[in-house]
Amino acid sequence: MTKRDEYVEKTKARIDQWNAEIDRMQARAREAQADAQAQYEKNLAEMRRQRDAAEVQLRKMQGAGDRAWDDLKTGFDKAWDDISAAFRTASDRFR
Repeated sequence: MTKRDEYVEKTKARIDQWNAEIDRMQARAREAQADAQAQYEKNLAEMRRQRDAAEVQLRKMQGAGDRAWDDLKTGFDKAWDDISAAFRTASDRFR
């Protein structure tokens, strides 16, 4: 497996972790009182947006040629940090 393949697989695994967390939060939202449920749904929507943004970036990287890979990886690493921070912020609101 190439470093590129390893990177993609690692990123997919992180997104899978986010999906699991979104599922857990969705279960909490279903159990919440009506007033809290609206806030849960708002936070879940933000978490999904961040996850979707990461998936879009990952698909771009997967389709990139070898020459563009390094440039895209550098940009993705920065975007990933921003997306991860936003995801954590939305997730932390559930705690």
